[in-house]
Amino acid sequence: MSNERHWSRPQYLHEAVTNPNIHVRGTHSYYSHAWSGDFEQSVVRYLHGDEYSRTGWEPAWSIDQLHIGDYVCIGAEAVLLMGGNHIHRTDWFSLYPFRDVRVRAYLGKGDTVIKDGVWIGMRAMIMPGVTLGEGAVIAAQSVVTRDVPPYTVVAGAPAREVRKRFTPEVIDRLLALGIYQWSDEKFDALRPVICGSGIDALEEASQEWDAAIPTTGRHTAGVLSRG
Repeated sequence: MSNERHWSRPQYLHEAVTNPNIHVRGTHSYYSHAWSGDFEQSVVRYLHGDEYSRTGWEPAWSIDQLHIGDYVCIGAEAVLLMGGNHIHRTDWFSLYPFRDVRVRAYLGKGDTVIKDGVWIGMRAMIMPGVTLGEGAVIAAQSVVTRDVPPYTVVAGAPAREVRKRFTPEVIDRLLALGIYQWSDEKFDALRPVICGSGIDALEEASQEWDAAIPTTGRHTAGVLSRG
């Protein structure tokens, strides 16, 4: 039946997200929700800022924002821990979140940013306020507590760098190309070289496209434009 969940039927975020605190760029990012709830209900863990707290609660602090780039792949049962969950003060004698001191206890971690082309493995947990750089890979069941550089593979709890996907020179050239800010027309036309590992060929194809179509536009990336 058409509503049956399966690996081959991911949930596209731009179609599913309704929370005004979650910002999705592009139309290709997805969550593999075959054996879990929807993205907003099971992945994004807002204590303050979810549908329940937005109906009747007056926010006591600024709600952390979640920014998700294009072509992001999020594995089943991943967790993005968001605003309001950090009211357990480790610098106080008691960690307990007493209601009358919770505002004073809250220490915001800032927005969470998942840049273009990131792959988050199954059951990985992303802690608040981190940035996952373009093309980063988060191994399954990892716990990410700090920023991950572009095109870097991390694993473990807490997550540590395993390796770079490419040499530093190639990463710099990739970031300079800004492939995820290309127009859909250019990206689709150059997919044969994007789905490869030849940086010279990719640069050459980009230059040829730009020379042939000098007016090719770029998407506005906002907070996600930097690698």
